[in-house]
Amino acid sequence: MANLIYIINTSLDGYIEDESGKFDWLAPDEEVHLFIGNLLRPVGTYLYGRRMYETMAVWETMNTSGQAPFIGDFAEIWQAANKIVYSRTLKTVSTARTRIEPEFEPDAVRRMKEVADRDITVAGAELAAQAIKARLVDEYHLMVLPVVIGGGKPSLPAGVRLRLDLRTERRFASGVVHLHYRRQKSPERGQA
Repeated sequence: MANLIYIINTSLDGYIEDESGKFDWLAPDEEVHLFIGNLLRPVGTYLYGRRMYETMAVWETMNTSGQAPFIGDFAEIWQAANKIVYSRTLKTVSTARTRIEPEFEPDAVRRMKEVADRDITVAGAELAAQAIKARLVDEYHLMVLPVVIGGGKPSLPAGVRLRLDLRTERRFASGVVHLHYRRQKSPERGQA
């Protein structure tokens, strides 16, 4: 059975983009980029919302010649995975190994986890929120950046209570901190 993993870059105050929708402050340096690439290397499928997919699709056709080796490596990792894009508005995809699903269906994702031989990631705060609320996310990898932006799109949904076990932590030279949590399987108090 595969794990569903949420890997997210977030500000210290818990946002993935600012109030104007910008996230240029999230650009990782080489050390963090390599680390995230290694987290994604064993993943077989990425679940994306439309906006996150359109942001990441650049890795399909990016000219990596003349770039640092870690850029080409990340592009290869990204291209090797299957992608499922959840969107009611997107009609075609621009990348290989990609399909569109009109609705996020928790039961379908549960079945996918049961039969997958490689882990799955979910990306995009709104899509991840649906997966978190459905209790589908097994692991959380938060890349906490040393910046406070004061508002915007939250990295974690409101109204959800989960117990998590801290598995590992790592500090990078840039001040970014990686926190790896695993969801406890026991139900929350007052919840079934």
